[in-house]
Amino acid sequence: MPERRPDLIPAWVDDTLTPVDKLRAHQEGLRHKAVSVFVVQGREILMQRRAMGKYHTPGLWANTCCTHPMWREASDHCAVRRLEEELGLSGLHPEYRHTLEYRADVGDGLIEHEVVDVYLAHMLAPLGLAPNPAEVMETRWVDYHDLLAEVSRHPERFTPWLKIYLAEYADVIFGPELIVSSRI
Repeated sequence: MPERRPDLIPAWVDDTLTPVDKLRAHQEGLRHKAVSVFVVQGREILMQRRAMGKYHTPGLWANTCCTHPMWREASDHCAVRRLEEELGLSGLHPEYRHTLEYRADVGDGLIEHEVVDVYLAHMLAPLGLAPNPAEVMETRWVDYHDLLAEVSRHPERFTPWLKIYLAEYADVIFGPELIVSSRI
């Protein structure tokens, strides 16, 4: 049985969930598991700009945290682990919101074909933020409505998956409270 290694992610090979090298999954466009987290505070969403050393979509803005679970790692554990590893955030309790599937070209011949468990975490009080420079080059809080407008005006600044989440799944990710309040 393979050990839990960050370079081995759960992917479907011949309809069987198998530990696969992360880069191989993207090179071959294999359907694989992923986890995305949105941290919100009121109407604002914590965004991250991906580090320039990332092997795909470097320098693009994404949701708070997006990753792949290690082989045999539960998605909820992965969400908490990666919030701490990428952003230094602990003490949050991400709530499962939805499982979605998408396929997108992420450049350089790489494909994300993900089955994503999406989580939402409410930050009720300021927590220390310490981005890992190998993962994140910049963070910012942005109002939900302003984010939609910015994605519409400058889609090239954002990851393909963030654009898909906002266009097709915002209602199930954020719920009516955030979406309605952003229109007021």
